[in-house]
Amino acid sequence: MEQLNHLKMLVISISGGLLGALVAALGGWSEDLTTLLWFMGTDFLLGLAIAAFWKKSNKSETGALSSWSAWKGLCKKGTYLLIILIANRLDVTIGVSYIRTAVIIAFIANEGISIIENLGVMGIPFPQIMKDAIELLTKKAEKPEAE
Repeated sequence: MEQLNHLKMLVISISGGLLGALVAALGGWSEDLTTLLWFMGTDFLLGLAIAAFWKKSNKSETGALSSWSAWKGLCKKGTYLLIILIANRLDVTIGVSYIRTAVIIAFIANEGISIIENLGVMGIPFPQIMKDAIELLTKKAEKPEAE
């Protein structure tokens, strides 16, 4: 039993260290990153629901679930994180603090648009105020303000 506890602690420690290193490489944990991760998760789950229940996914020939399409979607979202990492390194290199934020806001806007499209396929109306907020984010991402 003691060996199992040591193994558990080792796995938790290594996982925590790797996740901490990833978050540090992304520029630290922030509210905009949290928002992006929520949007990414919501978009992915809505895409799965559309394929599973409505069979209207435009990602597969039949419109039904496809593990390949799901994998491609996850890879795309992983690439978003890689681009955020690069944007953070640009911030550090240039000595500014707005490139990473602008990139995250652009991705939030993109995911928000995708969520609106997914809800439309499902027949669920999306509140106008949220559409306006996503439009504002899109405009803000196009013209980031230097800090």
